[in-house]
Formats: sequence, C-alpha cells, structure tokens
Amino acid sequence: MASWNEIMNEIKQQNPGSPLDIVRRKYIKKLNEITGRNVICYYSGFLSNSKHPDVGINDTDMTGFMTAINNLDKTKGLDLIIHSPGGEVTATEAIGNYLREIFGDNIRVIVPQLAMSGGTMLSCIGTEIIMGKHSNIGPVDPQFGGTPCYGVIQEFEKARKEIIENPKTIPVWQPIITKYPPAFIEQCYKAIELSKELMKEWLYNGAMFRDEPEKEKEKKIENIITYLNNNEMTKIHSRHINTKKAKEIGLKVVDLEEDDNFQDAVLSIHHCYMHTFSNSKAVKIIENHNGIATIAITK
Repeated sequence: MASWNEIMNEIKQQNPGSPLDIVRRKYIKKLNEITGRNVICYYSGFLSNSKHPDVGINDTDMTGFMTAINNLDKTKGLDLIIHSPGGEVTATEAIGNYLREIFGDNIRVIVPQLAMSGGTMLSCIGTEIIMGKHSNIGPVDPQFGGTPCYGVIQEFEKARKEIIENPKTIPVWQPIITKYPPAFIEQCYKAIELSKELMKEWLYNGAMFRDEPEKEKEKKIENIITYLNNNEMTKIHSRHINTKKAKEIGLKVVDLEEDDNFQDAVLSIHHCYMHTFSNSKAVKIIENHNGIATIAITK
C-alpha cells in the first residue's frame, strides 16, 4: 500500500499539469489490472467540504455514472468504490437500478472508509460488500435537505404529544414546527417507506442472498432492514456500523484484509482521493479505471 505520505510525495514529483489526477488514476488502473474488472469510484469530499450542496447523492450524479460506464466492457462486471455521506433516496434508487441494469448481478461494492445512508443503500446492490476493519456503513433513514426524516418525525410527534397534554406549550413548539414546509412531515414518512421498500427489493432480488433458502433469506433481509431503517435501534443518523456489526445483522461482508494486494490497491486509491479533496476545489468525483471522470468543483 502507498501510505498517505508516500502518495503526497508522489504527487509533488509529478510534472506540471494535474498531478493529483495523474497519481490517482495510476492507482485506480492498478486495481483494474489486479482484478480484471471494471472499476468506478464514487467519491464525495464531504469530510473536507461538508456544506457544499454537491457532496450528497443527487440526480446530477446520473450523468457522471453514464459517462463513466460508456465504452466499458460490461461483461467484466463492476467494482464500485463508494465514499459518500448519502443523500436523496430517489436519486439513490435511480443510480442503483441503473447500475443493476447495466452489470446485472456482477457487482461488488467496496467501502474504503464511509458509505453512509444512501451510500449504505447502494452497497446493497451487489453480491457482497468489501469492508476493512476501519470501514463503516450507516443507518439508511433518508434525509431532506440534510435533515434526517426520523428526526423530523420524532420532533413532530413529541410536539404533538406535549401540546395535547399541555396546550400552554404551543408558543414553545410553534416556531419549531412552522420551520417545516407544508406536507413536509408526510414526505418524510413516505421517504422512510420508500427506503425500506428499496432495500428489500435490492436485497431480495439481488445476488447477495440468492443461494440462501427462502425462509432464511427472508429472515436475514428483514433483520437487516429492521436494524438499518429503525432509528430506535441505531439511535442517530450518523451512527457508524463497522464490519463486525454489518456481518452480525446479516449483510454479506468480505474482509478487505483477506487479500494484501487488493487491500493495498484500494487504500492507495482512497488516500489519493483524500489528497485530491484536500488540495483542490473538487467536491465529488465519479471516475473509472480508464481515467474518464466527472468532477464537481466549488466556485
């Protein structure tokens, strides 16, 4: 593995041009050569620029995926590397369905560090999720404008209960409740239901549990959805679920550490992206192993 400092030194040694891109693409190509599979990296700079509107999953990402997939040999499958805070559930649905239409069941998802919320949902489109000891997924409760739907509903229900019990609390709750647009609460309920349905469809009809007996398959999927889409169990939207816990709830997780060469290639790519976001205006990159990329930048 090329360490953080080694990647930085290599970037500094590049000729004028785009040293960040040159070094990053070198390591993505190396992973492709190791596996013989297509590689698409879906990376967000949310750890460096959390407030930028493009860091989350949204409908503009579809163009990036279409660009990255164009001219690839689809028979070689896909290794999808995800580093994302999540985002819009409808955009997540569209991207996941698109990737499944193109690559079928021949998709592996790799989580080098964080695939939260919608990133966790996308992790369920493939045959397996590859995670390291340091990797984490998260609850899949959806968000609107960066606000967790479960949080909105819990706040609303608490307000309703307290107002019924003691109408004198209306002045306290009024400025809180009125900050939500009309029908927003109902949209939060529907988004939660949609995320549940989507997870169930991807896990049930996908390849992750295809060889499981029907009853065992249904039990595992129900357990996964109950845990990941239940705010009472995960407590907060930003809860980190590590490899061990992901396995415990039933997901098919493969340890990144099983193959040293593979692990080194993946983590080298991850270090490259972290340097890119720290040393450029990029906030999101969708990129394949041929160096074809769509990059969102700050102004």
